[in-house]
Amino acid sequence: MKIAIDFDGTIVEDAYPGIGKPMLFAFETMIELQKKKHQLILWTYRSGRELDEAVEFCRKNGVEFYAINQSYPEEVYDPETSRKIHAHVFIDDRNIGGFPGWSRIWQMLNPNTDYIDEQYHDQDNEKSGFWQRVIGKKR
Repeated sequence: MKIAIDFDGTIVEDAYPGIGKPMLFAFETMIELQKKKHQLILWTYRSGRELDEAVEFCRKNGVEFYAINQSYPEEVYDPETSRKIHAHVFIDDRNIGGFPGWSRIWQMLNPNTDYIDEQYHDQDNEKSGFWQRVIGKKR
């Protein structure tokens, strides 16, 4: 899966424009997601020097992103095109209900690792929603 992840308030405590302390299990969870071949996209409001600092902070903590504020590494910004990132899942502290924490995110994405990996690549389930694939129900 492509997973878009916010930085401030999600990977680290919100201290924008500074960098807060890492959220509990943030880096451990992202590293494990990458081991499962998920593509992580840093999806943040940050730009310029603040973005560079966030990327370097993540790199020093063991996470290299597939892409940064874009859907894929080679994407070129075109102001005529939507800026919405193409991802299967978005992890952000601004979700309805707030940020559930990294251990809960891991549980949501991995209730049965073998099942999710098989179902996600199953062509019959391509059009069903993420949660339907997770719990095994079709629309």
